Amino acid sequence: MTALLEVDDLTVAYGKIEAVKGISFTVQEGEVVTLIGTNGAGKTTTLRTLSGLIKPSCGNVIFNGKTLGKYRADEIVSLGLAHSPEGRHIFPRMTIEDNLRLGAYLRKDTEGINKDIQHACDLFPILGERKKQAAGTLSGGEQQMLAMGRALMSQPKLLMLDEPSMGLSPIMMQKIMQTIRELKAEGTTILLVEQNAQAALSLADQGHVMEIGNIVLSGTGQDLLTDESVRKAYLGED
Repeated sequence: MTALLEVDDLTVAYGKIEAVKGISFTVQEGEVVTLIGTNGAGKTTTLRTLSGLIKPSCGNVIFNGKTLGKYRADEIVSLGLAHSPEGRHIFPRMTIEDNLRLGAYLRKDTEGINKDIQHACDLFPILGERKKQAAGTLSGGEQQMLAMGRALMSQPKLLMLDEPSMGLSPIMMQKIMQTIRELKAEGTTILLVEQNAQAALSLADQGHVMEIGNIVLSGTGQDLLTDESVRKAYLGED
């Protein structure tokens, strides 16, 4: 079976410093795949490269049968790959609804856009309750919900989430992870970068551990949860 996303020997450098060192992995349609690792492991750089924000030094990225190296970032979105970035990057002075509509800027189907705004509000009820308010009035966790909802507005074949639980309270983190479970149940394919290894591996079909730009361990989410080295390094267990 051909993978929806194939990353083959991807290398990314900032000047002479290689941030990603020849990594390879795949994402099958309908899967949740997670990249875990400490700060500086190369996880965010990987997602930024897949979405066309950074050009790789070498290697290939094939998404839905197309090699992404020749496409601009906006063209990659149109192919069906959406990126909810680390730090959320919402537009605080615009309304919640207008932030959501920006996620659909490549679409022309007004009825479908309105339907997907409702879907985002069903996933995250606070967005529907406050959609005429400025996005900057939302809490950090609510802004994360908005960033995820905005990414879904492009109707992606693959949704990339970068550190969705960063800086959130435990209760809000649980809400975000529950929403990822709901999206998975709907059939959404997700590539998840997350420092909370326990939460990420618990819902992932496949996981990859990154260290200093390399993938050093791969397996199912459950296999990595029970791996002794992962438990010591990332789950805080002796």
